[in-house]
Order: sequence, then C-alpha cells, then structure tokens
Amino acid sequence: MSIIVVNNLTKDYGYNRGVFNVSFYIDKGEVYGFLGPNGAGKSTTIRHLMGFSKPDSGHTQIYGLDSFTHYNTLLKEVGYLPGEISLPDGLTGWEFIDMMKKLRNMDSDMRTNELIKLFELNPSGETKRMSFGNKRKLAIVVAFMHDPQILILDEPTSGLDPVMQEVFIQFIKREKERGKTILLSSHIFSEVEAVCDRVSIIKLGHIIDEFPMSKLKHADNKIYRVVLSDVKEANQLRSILNQNDYAIIDKQEDRVLYIQVNDKDINELISDLSSFHIQDFTHEKITLEEYFMQYYMGDMQLKGV
Repeated sequence: MSIIVVNNLTKDYGYNRGVFNVSFYIDKGEVYGFLGPNGAGKSTTIRHLMGFSKPDSGHTQIYGLDSFTHYNTLLKEVGYLPGEISLPDGLTGWEFIDMMKKLRNMDSDMRTNELIKLFELNPSGETKRMSFGNKRKLAIVVAFMHDPQILILDEPTSGLDPVMQEVFIQFIKREKERGKTILLSSHIFSEVEAVCDRVSIIKLGHIIDEFPMSKLKHADNKIYRVVLSDVKEANQLRSILNQNDYAIIDKQEDRVLYIQVNDKDINELISDLSSFHIQDFTHEKITLEEYFMQYYMGDMQLKGV
C-alpha cells in the first residue's frame, strides 16, 4: 500500500526553477531516498508534500488525503524535519518542546526524554542562542517525540557532528525496523546507502532515475581494478581495451586501470588480460556516489549499471 504519493507535481517559479512532473510513491514500511544537490528540487517537493504550497499541477497525497487540502490533519500524523531550522524566539528549548506537546495532545514524556538523552540535547538554553547543531537536535526531538508512523526528513543530519550523524543513522534503522514509512531527502551518500530501500535522483527539478538500492549490489555491469607491473604495460593495455570498446574509468593511477564490463563479456576481458603481467585483479563495488555522479559529471563513464 502506498502511504505517500507524489503524482506529476509541477511548481514552476520561472527561469527553470521549481519541480516539473515529479512522481514517486512510498509504500508502508519503506525508506525512500530523495537524492540531489542543493537547489535540485528536493525541498520544494517536500514543502508541497507537507501542504505548505499549492502545486501548479499534479498532486501530493499522504494516507490518500490531498496534502494541501488536509494540511492541518496531516501535520498531526507526520514527523517532519525541515532542511532549514527556524525556531520561535523568546522560548527555551524546554518551552518549545512543551508547546509542541500541547499542540499534539501528548500526555507522556517518556519518548521525549529518551530522545533528549540519545541525542545529548540540553534544551535549557534559549532557542535564539543555540548553536546550529543544537537547533538541529531540538528539531529532531520534536519531529520524533509523538512517535509518528510517517517521517519526512529534509537533510536531517545537516549541522550534526560525525558522531551524532552516526547516532541518527542507527536511530533511523531502528525506526525502519518498527515499520515506519520514511522519506529521506539528502545529499549525503553514506546515510542514503545505510538506510534506504529505493532511491530517486533529482536534477534541475526533474527526477532522472529511480532504482532499488539492490541494483548497485547486483548490477550486470561491474568494475574491475587491474594493477599492471609497470606504466608501459598499463598504457598498452589501455590502448587495446579502448580499441575493443571497454569503458575505462580514469582515476589517474599510473599502473592501475578500472574497467567496466558486463558479466557476459568477462571471459573476453580475461583473455585480453592474459598476455600482460597482472599483479592484482579485483572486483570494485560501485558506490551510490559513483552511480549518482554519472548524472552530474559529463566525463563519468558509469553507464548502463
């Protein structure tokens, strides 16, 4: 069952800014990664999904309810963590937490206290004077403290130190095990790889690819790292492979070649290598970052993965 649906969402701000015919769905219990650099359209899509803005065309739904029409209802059902943290002035962290508890009619502090301890938050200071990292921690506590079944997270670890980033990733894994439905918008490859079931890549407001994370683990095209005995042999092999239309990924290592080959052609590659002095031949895992960069770097040759 699809809990979150974005269907042909378009919001055109002019000058090629906005999102255009964006569509995806997220099933119950699934963690969906929304991957792209700043300005690609991730936050615009999420703001529409949260009902903060009305689409030019298309629609967004949560639990089958139109986001814009049922904005107030859905806010109570969703744990939302915005990319840009804006907290009210004149309140301490404790007072802000208490205000949000009342808005959500919460009658227990148990989960709130667990989250405060987990993320090592001191909510006693004024929100205006908090560091960016503490503001992020406070926003995390507020987003999760009512234990929502749906989580919409926009760049959730921005501003956290590496230790807290890892704490957050492990926390999301546990939320996933509890059956939560999660949209994770990010430009940090490691956190997307760690928790997501499916991923879409957005560029200039258009979704340009969508795939299960398993695709990277079980792709037909693979990359092999070949270490030659000397630079002369490496250059000779590079010339032969280029003539035979292999994809060679240049990582500027003199005696090392990274060769992309389809599984059906592996015997042919081994035959081409047989006359050279090979010191090492290993399979290289294709990372999410390498796959992503084919869309953002014109000289990348990771095609057909």
